[in-house]
Amino acid sequence: MRILVTGGAGFIGSHFVRSLLAPGEDTAAPPALVTVLDALTYAGDRANLTPVAHDPRLAFVQGDILDEGLVDRLVAGHDAVVHFAAESHVDRSIAAGRAFVATNVLGPQTLLEAAVRHGPRTFVQVSTDEVYGTIPAGSWTEEQPLAPSSPYAASKAGADLMALAYHRTHGLDVRITRCSNNYGPRQFPEKVIPRFITRLLDGRKVPLYGDGRHVRDWLHVEDHCRAVRLVLDRGRPGEIYNVGGGLELSNRGLTRRLLELCGADWDSVEQVADRKGHDARYSVDWTKIRTELGYSPRRSFTEGLAETVAWYRENRSWWERPSPPEPHLSLSAPERN
Repeated sequence: MRILVTGGAGFIGSHFVRSLLAPGEDTAAPPALVTVLDALTYAGDRANLTPVAHDPRLAFVQGDILDEGLVDRLVAGHDAVVHFAAESHVDRSIAAGRAFVATNVLGPQTLLEAAVRHGPRTFVQVSTDEVYGTIPAGSWTEEQPLAPSSPYAASKAGADLMALAYHRTHGLDVRITRCSNNYGPRQFPEKVIPRFITRLLDGRKVPLYGDGRHVRDWLHVEDHCRAVRLVLDRGRPGEIYNVGGGLELSNRGLTRRLLELCGADWDSVEQVADRKGHDARYSVDWTKIRTELGYSPRRSFTEGLAETVAWYRENRSWWERPSPPEPHLSLSAPERN
């Protein structure tokens, strides 16, 4: 199989690429070709692919998913598209949402059009649990109507609906995954876990939104990428698969764990005003992917979080690079990948 991975130099996408090319992959036959298409914006880094850079099966193309000519040529030469590329930071979408609509809605539409033009193609749309909105108790199934709160979540919901429309109208083999909050090494430090870790390692304060009781389910990037591979290999066309990590934790509980791992105390925490439209709780029911495809998370949160802190402690040069200006909002909420 020849696989085109968009956003393959980002946090989740690069891990997916490295896992595709790793020896001993237990989900399917190894791919014949993996092509990464990435615009290398602030959150993408070609160095994330260094461990597999010399693999002859890997090709890298720097480019934009909105470039119709480039996308058309690339899709024509591949059997499947796994679409990770996205603007993903909620606070940035609140401050300026236009780029999110362009990248997260028009980008997938460009890819979908190319997939239709070039005949049978499998298209995996990697989405988020944020499209469902908040849930006070229980967990959303895949049949739940979408109710996004942020411009980011709304743009991802639009992409999901666009993908399903191409399945229903054109018969395109579209499969959608909706994951809970990802964490792990190489995540850009605008997201809550790496932001808190890097600030605490520098002896700085960390901002905690509101009362800190917002709840998220945490999913290690390795487990997420394994789930995406299962959907690519054995998922059903036109289906949606929720992907959870199995551990729900309040932001306050997460902060407590990070303080302990970084050797800090609550004096390092600054309470800040809550974010606009901040959903209280996300929780997805991932029975479907467990029963149909045999998925279950393998990484415990306690072990995974400790390893993540250790990685940032040992790789300062990676996260001390210049960063883009922060939006005029506090950056403590647990956003996506």
